[in-house]
Amino acid sequence: MKQPKPILWIVIPCYNEEQVLPLTAPMFLEKLKSLEEKGKISGRSRVLFVNDGSRDDTWNIICRLAKEDEHYIGISQSRNRGHQNAVLAGLMEAKDQCDITISIDCDGQDDINAMDKMVEEYWNGCEVVYGVRSKRETDTWFKRTTAEGFYKFMNFLGAEVVFNHADYRLVSSRVLQHFADFEEVNIFLRGMFPLVGFKSTSVYYERSERMAGKSHYPLSKMLALALNGITSLSVKPISMITGLGLGVSLLGVAFAIWALVEAILGRTVAGWASLVCIICLLGGIQLISLGIIGRYVGKTYMESKHRPRYIISDRTWEDNPRHWLEEDE
Repeated sequence: MKQPKPILWIVIPCYNEEQVLPLTAPMFLEKLKSLEEKGKISGRSRVLFVNDGSRDDTWNIICRLAKEDEHYIGISQSRNRGHQNAVLAGLMEAKDQCDITISIDCDGQDDINAMDKMVEEYWNGCEVVYGVRSKRETDTWFKRTTAEGFYKFMNFLGAEVVFNHADYRLVSSRVLQHFADFEEVNIFLRGMFPLVGFKSTSVYYERSERMAGKSHYPLSKMLALALNGITSLSVKPISMITGLGLGVSLLGVAFAIWALVEAILGRTVAGWASLVCIICLLGGIQLISLGIIGRYVGKTYMESKHRPRYIISDRTWEDNPRHWLEEDE
């Protein structure tokens, strides 16, 4: 029996992308139609834009695109909730309406031609296909070093993260149905999908420069994302604090014994420099430790509230999301 062609939804988070969206939207549509012509996907596939509370003309552009071509659809969040929540909103919107999703950023940096290989891997039985950067030549030395160091550090902490993979990935609706059971408020998608399991593989591609506009991920946001990922996927930092505390305690005991021996031998001299150094060292360690522990306590507090991770305020369709599918059938 011939396997039916899968319905693909390309999920694209958008935040203040009025400059780049008119350039990349036709590219996504062209790729969708190309895959359809090759017989890889169904003609009922769609390009789903997720407006993440943009303050510019992004949502109006999405609405115009949806009127011009039925392949374009869009949803809008009630306010800006961040990139990860925007991707999640799109995936949860898509999970009951399609067979596979591919999430990709709007800026045109990720190679859309890698989608062909992703869909092929799905046909070969893979439920999750990670888009992995083969090299980072477009990044500055600082960004490349810190990014690669982050992935290595995450793996050191025991978190299962695909090296040099961001949020460009193919995920089947089967996986998304199980992923919906993950109810964390603090989400880090690139570390959560490996936890679901199922057969997976990676597709490698080269990343290019942003086509237009400016990046909405400055250093502060990247550091916040990294910290969120570490504390969401691993408790090893707390274990490291315990080990550090034990090590410092043993060092303190050794220092106390040495001081006692020196006092007995009458070789002690008055001096505040060593005392100040020790106090500063211990004080710094204590404050850092309390900060890390506080981070975990704060995340536990936020999780206990069970606040919604996203709220959809608008859709480009008026009735149910399957109305155009019924018309095509």
